[in-house]
Amino acid sequence: MLPLTSCRVEQEETGSLPDVEVDVEPGNLPEYDIQGPDVNVGVAERTVTVPRVVVVQEEQTIEVPYVDVEVPGVERVERTITTEVEVPSDGYDLSIQGVYAVNNELWVVSRLEEVDPNVPQADVRVSDRIVLNAPDTPVRQYIIGDRPEGSFNEQYTFIDSRDQIVSQLESGRELYRQDVS
Repeated sequence: MLPLTSCRVEQEETGSLPDVEVDVEPGNLPEYDIQGPDVNVGVAERTVTVPRVVVVQEEQTIEVPYVDVEVPGVERVERTITTEVEVPSDGYDLSIQGVYAVNNELWVVSRLEEVDPNVPQADVRVSDRIVLNAPDTPVRQYIIGDRPEGSFNEQYTFIDSRDQIVSQLESGRELYRQDVS
């Protein structure tokens, strides 16, 4: 066993630093004559080739699916539901596969597929739409396929297959199904 002890310290004498005298002559730094370049900033006109992207939007009359849902005693609202996805090329196809009434919501199920991987890369948007005359209820959109990168596509729920939501769809009512030919 080691005994535990403490110690006491007392100062017996004060200390001091030695006195030192130094004689020094001031130094002299070298002098330089530095001349930097003159820089003038402005604008000049030059003719160059620049890319120009022109997007032309025009109205066209096309056929879109029309679904009329009548619920007794409930007012209906006609509206166009559009699914639109930003993709990395024009080689993609987007189509609405079905519309379902599930838990007082309309569920729109679409499919996004890359149909031509050899198309040059350029961000474009693909879309599909359907016109519904139905009670005004919230819309949920599911897209079967891989989510392309980009913040534009964050408003949709992307799923790997219809099987992920099939039990909810079967508990609701199918209002529209795309004919697959």
